Order: sequence, then structure tokens, then C-alpha cells
Amino acid sequence: MTLSERLAHYACSLTFDSLPGEAVHEAKRRVIDSLGCAMGAYHSEPGRIARMLARTATCSQGATVLGVPHRSTPDWAAFANGVLIRYLDYNDTYLSKEPAHPSDNIAAALAVGEARGCDGRAFLTAIVLGYEVQCRLCDAASIRAHGWDHVTYGSFSTSLLSAKLMGLDERATEHALALAAVPNNALRQTRAGELSHWKGCAFANASRNGVFAALLAELGMTGPSQVFEGVFGFHKLVSGPFELGPLGGEGGRGFMINRTSIKFFPAEYHSQSAIEAALAMRGEVGDVEDIAAIDIQTFDAAADIIGGEPEKWRPKSRETADHSLPYCTAVALVDGMVGMDQFSEARIADERLIDLVQKVKVHRSAEMNRGYPEGIPNRVDVTLKSGKKVSKRVDFPRGHDRNPMTDREVEQKFEALAEPLLPKRQVRAILDVLWKLEGMKDIGQIAPMFEV
Repeated sequence: MTLSERLAHYACSLTFDSLPGEAVHEAKRRVIDSLGCAMGAYHSEPGRIARMLARTATCSQGATVLGVPHRSTPDWAAFANGVLIRYLDYNDTYLSKEPAHPSDNIAAALAVGEARGCDGRAFLTAIVLGYEVQCRLCDAASIRAHGWDHVTYGSFSTSLLSAKLMGLDERATEHALALAAVPNNALRQTRAGELSHWKGCAFANASRNGVFAALLAELGMTGPSQVFEGVFGFHKLVSGPFELGPLGGEGGRGFMINRTSIKFFPAEYHSQSAIEAALAMRGEVGDVEDIAAIDIQTFDAAADIIGGEPEKWRPKSRETADHSLPYCTAVALVDGMVGMDQFSEARIADERLIDLVQKVKVHRSAEMNRGYPEGIPNRVDVTLKSGKKVSKRVDFPRGHDRNPMTDREVEQKFEALAEPLLPKRQVRAILDVLWKLEGMKDIGQIAPMFEV
């Protein structure tokens, strides 16, 4: 059995009844969290652009674009809604050899599920499947190490969950995977230097391609064989050779969705513990004008992704600021909070804040490396002009799977993001519906509830 055959067999065999209650509950929490993130990003420029483009296409058997009463093609709806879910860098995370934001899969599941009239049980099963495939691939091999972006794995997971929702057989599902995998390997340049709008759109594009691949396969389009093992395949050219371990439900293995983490702050996940540490030490630090130096002891992944390039010390865009360990730590010390306002154009341009960012130094630490990826250990050391030193280390910030947010905290995050756009009564009604997803007869009811 090739790996693509194995993945296709797994996708077709997975059933709702085989999912433990914990996995189902976590899937509902991720839907709530992700749709809240989408509402928070509704007025973003990338969200507006994606929505405009999706509205140029109309499809009777299509999917609703969040926020507007328009049904676009399933692939374009997946793209537009995926941009919204991802843009704020506030949706969930999984850390392993390759990091990921597996709730990015939800936009594809929502679009295809609506287009095909799927019920809540099928929708939740597809979400768990998307998480399982993407996270197991992240465990198997780092593609970032070879210059490829993590969203490349998203074309695999979204093609499989789309095929699942469309009811394709194993052979057609394998072709969908091949049609998504071969053309859609994304360059890591997306996350290098000064970051652009595309940082929040890259997985949405993978989703669009995954949905499109399943639509092609449904109509009989065939894809290349041996996409992983072939002479010019994924193992040879992208990832290097790897073995994929047991998937959820195989041999008593639990499901990966239970091991993902919800974000407490709207910033790149490796910064969450540094932000929490900075907030905890503010009382001891006192007036930030008295700070002489800020030293962050961190692990290699954080240094590589959010603490190494000069742009991280003087960000020019929201995308760069929320991927800057120095900026996120400094703004937490100054403002006493890290929310969406901390990444506004005006806040990023504040020279007094940027002056403090210049006092930050990022250090690679063997001790912090030992704690990653089980945790995301960051230690923040602040030296005051008086010579006094204040230190705080955090390994498992709020929202981490070892320090999870409560259901009520997930609701509060959703409310904070949705209520600027929707009436409180409507927000509460949406939450009541989403907590009961397994009983929903047609998930096409979900997206229209978010009309702004």
C-alpha cells in the first residue's frame, strides 16, 4: 500500500461513531474559535479582497461566503472564509517537527459540507480527519527545514476531507489527494522578511486547491501515481523520506485534535509564553521608561521564525508585528494586554514603543530547546536602569493543550470577536447552535447565521 492509498483508505473508513466524545467536543470548540476569528478579521484588507473575488462567482450548489448573503463556488468560498479564519493569527496551533494551524481545515469542511448538504456529524468527522492528517504529517517530517511552507500539508488534508464529505470512493479519494499534492507545494518565503497579506492567505489557497482537486476527482480526473514514493515524488523533492505513524483510532491511538492548542493572544504561537511572562512581570517592572534591557531566552524554532530577522525589530505591517517576538513582548510590557489593537497601524508606528523593542535581545537556549515542542518555553529577563533584574518563565501558556482554555473562555473569545459585528442576542444564538452541531441536519445553516 502506498501512503496515498493508505490515507485514502483511512479517510473513507473513518466514521462519526468511531470518534470518542472528547474529539467531538474539541471539534466543536475549534469551530467556535475559528468562526470567531473569522468575524474578528471581517474588515481586514485581505478578507475584503477575498470576499470581493468570491462574489464574482455564483453557484447554485455552492457555499456561503461568511458575512454576506452570497453563495460562491465551494473552492472560492473555502478560500474567502479561510482567509478570515487565518488572518488575525488567532486560530489554533499544533507544534511538532513542523508547526501548523490545523483549524485552517475548517473553511474547506464548511464550504464542501454546505455545498453537499452534509449534516453536523459528517462535518465534525471531516474536521477531525483534517486535523488527523495534517498533524500526523507534521509529526513525520519538517518541510520548513527544506524551505517549504507548512501549508503544503494543508492541500493533502483538505483534499481528503473534501472527498470524504463528497462521498468519493477510495480510488477517487486517492486521485483527489494526488491532484492536490503534486501542483501545490508552497515556498516558505511567505514567512520570511517583511511579511505580506499572503501570510494569512497561504493555507486558504491550499484549501481552495484541495477542494478543487476533489471536485476534479469526482468527475473522473485522474492524478499522478506514487505522489510520495515516486522518483520525482514528495519524499524525493520536498520532505525527505519519512514513515507515517498510526492514525487516530488505529491501534488505540487517540486523535490529534485533542493535542492542539487554542490561542489566548492574537499572535504567532511561539510568542504566547513570552507575552504571558511579560504580562505577569509588569507589576515588578513598574515604569517601562526604567527598562535598560530585555533579554528573551528561547528555543530554536521561535528564534528562527519570529526572533531572527531585522524586520522583527521594526515591523511595518500587522503580519510582521504578530510574527515578531521582540515586538509582542515589548507591547505586552507597555500596554498590559495583547489584543487586536496592539497590532493596529498606529500602534506599530509608535516610536516610543519601537524604541523599547530595540532594547530586546533574543538568545537561543539549550534549556528552552529541551522543553520544545512539548511546551513553548520562553524566559523573559528585564534589567532596570537601577540594576534590578526581573525574570519570568512560562512553558505552557493559557490555551496550550496542557493548560487548556475552558469552554466559557472559548465562548468569551468568540463573543469579543463577533459582537462588534453582530448583535449580542444573535451571537448567543449562534453559540447555542454550534454547541449542538452533531444534531444539525444541514450545516448550510451555519454560514448564513454570520451575515453582517
